[in-house]
Amino acid sequence: MNAQTFDWMGQAISFRSGESIAAALAAAGIRQFGADPLGQETRYFCGIGACQCCLVRVEGTVREACITPARAGMRVIPMEASHD
Repeated sequence: MNAQTFDWMGQAISFRSGESIAAALAAAGIRQFGADPLGQETRYFCGIGACQCCLVRVEGTVREACITPARAGMRVIPMEASHD
């Protein structure tokens, strides 16, 4: 069976069906998701989308990583990264 992956800053991140972006990043050892507009580090915290601590850009749109399902081939970057 082929592993499903998405792109995080040029790194292929494996995930299981139904797994969130944040859970897949955490399983890959990635705990910090980059800075927010105020320069604070974003991270996986509440797991239910309430705290807004895990904001990332998914295909250019800001999303909560903890409640956004991972999809094969998607591009995920830190919120404040260049999003050309």
